[in-house]
Amino acid sequence: MGLFDKLVGWLGLKKEVNVLCLGLDNSGKTTIINKLKPSNAQVQDIVPTIGFSIEKFKTSSLSFTVFDMSGQGRYRNLWEHYYKEGQAIIFVIDSADKLRMVVAKEELETLLNHPDIKHRRIPILFFANKMDVRDALSSVKVSQMLCLENIKDKPWYICATDAIRGDGLQEGVDWLQDQIIQSNQNNENMSA
Repeated sequence: MGLFDKLVGWLGLKKEVNVLCLGLDNSGKTTIINKLKPSNAQVQDIVPTIGFSIEKFKTSSLSFTVFDMSGQGRYRNLWEHYYKEGQAIIFVIDSADKLRMVVAKEELETLLNHPDIKHRRIPILFFANKMDVRDALSSVKVSQMLCLENIKDKPWYICATDAIRGDGLQEGVDWLQDQIIQSNQNNENMSA
């Protein structure tokens, strides 16, 4: 940990990171982000995101600015305009929507092959959401259908979640936080 990071910690300040939250429409992106905010900042009625919205939440050592990108087909081409700014990606999958799993896989492949992402070691957290829905695919099955084992050049993790109850969200965010901190430490060591 660098001197700046120690000073930031002593002063109670938090390092800010930009995270892209991507996935098909109705996968639960906005509900997940809402659940990660403090309870007094959560909204009761979630509506589909048009274009994108910006939300913030904090963990013990990081302050997250999340770009909640609409997953509707006509808005997905907007995602790429934010790739350069993203320091991490949360990719949300509706585990109960077996029919659109192929579309989610195609969007993921497009993301991974984009020039602004392809050569970066950006951490990707996959939330296999809607585990509360009957006949939802397990996170292992979702991982297989998306061929996540083929992602060799980026740290990734898949977490089974139920966004409405909040199940699995903290586990995923803890992993993401650790990856971001580790990446920052590695970058500091390389520049020292």
